[in-house]
Amino acid sequence: MPRILFVCAYDGMPWHGWQSQAGGNTIQDVLEAAFAAILRRPLRIAASGRTDAGVHAVAQCFHADVPEICRMSADNWRAALNAHLPGSIRIMSAEIVAPDFHARFDAAGKVYEYLISTAPVLSPFMLGRVWHRPMGVDAEALQRALSVYEGTHDFRRLAARRGNEPEPPPEGFYHRTIYSTSIEKEQGGELLRLRFHGNGFMYRMVRMLVGTAYQVSACKMTCDELAGMLANPLGPKTRHCAPPEGLYLAKVIYSEN
Repeated sequence: MPRILFVCAYDGMPWHGWQSQAGGNTIQDVLEAAFAAILRRPLRIAASGRTDAGVHAVAQCFHADVPEICRMSADNWRAALNAHLPGSIRIMSAEIVAPDFHARFDAAGKVYEYLISTAPVLSPFMLGRVWHRPMGVDAEALQRALSVYEGTHDFRRLAARRGNEPEPPPEGFYHRTIYSTSIEKEQGGELLRLRFHGNGFMYRMVRMLVGTAYQVSACKMTCDELAGMLANPLGPKTRHCAPPEGLYLAKVIYSEN
């Protein structure tokens, strides 16, 4: 059974996140239904990770073991799946990979982007795709706050709990490394594109990083206080979480990328 790595993009607004749920209104459910329609049999897929309801993806990755009897090329699989998928979910590319490749466990890192619009009036075409902050954002202060996150830290105060974490957690369970952060100004400075490159991100972590850094840019918190949350990980979690609609999974990095 050839293993194929698929890269898909999706608009997260219509869906209840990536991971399969009983209601069936998730991206994984829709993709697996497309495979079933082609194969006339169930097929499970494995993704690089989950995205929450309302979160978008430019390049989510997943793999699937397809029966050899189909004798379709990877490109033909891309076309066949897109023919069975709604327009809000698209297979962008497909390639055959080694039988022991795993979309999640072989991922060396991820890049997330978060979009903030400071336009006085939000275009209806941006609705559900950015966090609208019409009063403006101090981008320089925001970048200073984001820089505090760079390096290896215990991020437990800046991530949410799924409820299945081990108790007590093993050493280093909440440690993640953020290699770089950046902010780019677009659309005449009215659109801020925040970028996070790290080796992994916990549940709602990027949204909580953005929401808490925004407090620094709004002069409601200092960079020293933010650094203290990383230095003292057993304190209370942040109460600030940016909304999901501005978040995009931009890239999954594998060793050969």
